[in-house]
Amino acid sequence: MIKVKQLAHVCIFAHDLEATRGFYRDVLGMDTRFNFLRDGRIFGFYLDCGGRSHVEVFERAEAHYSDRNQINHFCLEVEDIDAAIAHIRSKGVAVTPKKLACDDTWQAWIADPNGVRIELFEYTAKSAQFAGGDRVADWR
Repeated sequence: MIKVKQLAHVCIFAHDLEATRGFYRDVLGMDTRFNFLRDGRIFGFYLDCGGRSHVEVFERAEAHYSDRNQINHFCLEVEDIDAAIAHIRSKGVAVTPKKLACDDTWQAWIADPNGVRIELFEYTAKSAQFAGGDRVADWR
């Protein structure tokens, strides 16, 4: 059986990273927990929502915002990612193999019947969400 602990993060796209960072920091009081780097440049960051919850922001200048497709995915923190993957597969749902991401969290991906992407997360003792420190992204 799968046991979801909480919503870990919601991922959004931003046309202007620093304006977005400023809004969340200055208007909503959410501090940056860590940045994502690629080729020596910041292209995303995690915002602290309190406790173990975050908003993940990535730069995407061409993103189109409308009443649809505003959220890239949502992420659920699970207690045991291996057990979660086994349970999901037992239900006949496709799930990616787990991967240790650049932020030192275990992750796997599924999609709901509507195509909504869902990331499954299991934190480690080294996870950037708690340990801090910028991380170099290993995906394109």
